[in-house]
Amino acid sequence: MRKLLFYLLFFLSACLLSIDFDSTRAQSSTTVIKDEAAKQMLLGEHRLSLQWVSWDYFGKATVTDKNGQLFIQGEQKSRRGSDYLKIDGQITSVDTKEIKFKGTVLTQVSFLNNGNPCKREGEMTFKITGNRKYWRLQEMNNPCDEAADYVDIYFRQPEDSKSKKLR
Repeated sequence: MRKLLFYLLFFLSACLLSIDFDSTRAQSSTTVIKDEAAKQMLLGEHRLSLQWVSWDYFGKATVTDKNGQLFIQGEQKSRRGSDYLKIDGQITSVDTKEIKFKGTVLTQVSFLNNGNPCKREGEMTFKITGNRKYWRLQEMNNPCDEAADYVDIYFRQPEDSKSKKLR
């Protein structure tokens, strides 16, 4: 009986050691805020675009704060055809001109990757450069085709000054 108990404890210990505690910790950690004003600018609804889908009809991305963790979820759909952009994940860091993001960016464009969906997954960076009024995904090279994808998250605008529609 002692031998059986010993093997059972050994097995359970081995199972516990095989758990990836780092990934569990990363999912439950709070977003690192290096600039509070940038965080406030980021929270809420934003226009979202991929140039291949449309620069005239934007999608919508929403950034939420859940107990110190910032999350983003959004989508842009083509008015014609089945092209789209989807974004979903956790914002891991917010700085004055840079957002670090861990999640998924999924695109489908009729003339790229034979019209099949293309998935980016993992750590990504969105940056504001120059006087631009948006954060642009820095990992622009489409991993599924020979193309550069401009995935943009625009600064919030007051309701009455929106010149282009959210879709």
